[in-house]
Amino acid sequence: MTKNINTNFDYNEEVKKCKTIDDVMGKNGLIQKLVKDVLENILEGEMEEHLGRNKYERKETPDELKKNYRNGYSTKNLRSSFGDVDLDVPRDRNAEFEPQIIKKYETVCTELDKKIISLYAKGMSTSDIQAEIEDLYGITISPSMVSKITDKVLASAAEWQNRILDKIYPIVYLDAMYFKVRSNGKIVNKAVYICLGYTMEGYKDILGIWVDEAEGAKFWLGICNDLKNRGVKEILIACMDGLKGLPQAIKTVFPSVNIQTCIVHQIRNSIKYIASKDKKEFMKDLKEVYKATTEELALAQLDNLKEKWGAKYGIVIDSWYNNWSNLSTFFEFSPSIRKMIYTTNVLEGFNRQIRKFTKVRVIFPTDESLNKCVYLATMEILEKWTQPIHNWGATLAELSIVFEDQLKDELA
Repeated sequence: MTKNINTNFDYNEEVKKCKTIDDVMGKNGLIQKLVKDVLENILEGEMEEHLGRNKYERKETPDELKKNYRNGYSTKNLRSSFGDVDLDVPRDRNAEFEPQIIKKYETVCTELDKKIISLYAKGMSTSDIQAEIEDLYGITISPSMVSKITDKVLASAAEWQNRILDKIYPIVYLDAMYFKVRSNGKIVNKAVYICLGYTMEGYKDILGIWVDEAEGAKFWLGICNDLKNRGVKEILIACMDGLKGLPQAIKTVFPSVNIQTCIVHQIRNSIKYIASKDKKEFMKDLKEVYKATTEELALAQLDNLKEKWGAKYGIVIDSWYNNWSNLSTFFEFSPSIRKMIYTTNVLEGFNRQIRKFTKVRVIFPTDESLNKCVYLATMEILEKWTQPIHNWGATLAELSIVFEDQLKDELA
């Protein structure tokens, strides 16, 4: 059915009608009417461009009569940050008109998309997002619409995950977080594996996020090869929490890497085997090992620890000896670098921030929803990483001496 459209919006007259803030910002208020008028005028202009003539102009020659013509209007409900707007969209007889300002199947404006995605990224539940959008804009959206809108970030997440990385990362940290996900009718634990790295300029960055149930050398080998395939040539120091299969995998892909197992996690794993009455004294003696000024002194203190406690806690002390090559890497460096690498605190801090964003989601319905949520939370966190770490110049100078062969071309 053909209907006339009002394209003569009288702004001054409408302003005179406004007596309250709701008259301006509320439902059917001035802003909403103005948005409707502006969009409909743009749509009219697009149709004129499409047909090659003005709205009421018709051609009467035989050839021109075969051309396309207007065919009335269809109504489209657009959900915007100004509320629901009912648009009269012009149609053509040949159904060839494709609006550009509002795409053919688009029902939510980009600005509202961004708002919903932003709320989702901040950890709000679907029901909270629904309430927030209705409160702010007077729009009712369904849970499926929230999912559909936030699913738009999956393409961006894939692009980010596959981006080209730097050739050299002086220090990286690898760890895993665990979440509950529905899978084939069951609830399973899925791991989110994270790699955080310092760039050559001293900035923190997240190199990748991988969601999987798998673990072990084969899985970690895939992650390390992914980093290499995306451009990473050298990792100088890799800090980790004794993750199964990771040391072997990273050494295979990056043979010259120096591995540092987290001292704090090693201490935690040790202390759980110590009787309560012995903990204070044992920890005092153990501290002499990891607080030693040199590796030689640390080994001497470890020998003393074995002599004093070996009969009672041999399994604990043997763990330190068996893992010594990866536990002792930090002794090669100055106190400032030791502080950076002997724990994975920097990555654990990132993980805690991720938990703040994901805490309202006890169980994720799919791997995609978990990946989407962690990616959006990561983007929020990365926005705040705008400065290099303190005194990075001195750190890089020391690393350039220790790793002269790996860095000589980069610093030339």
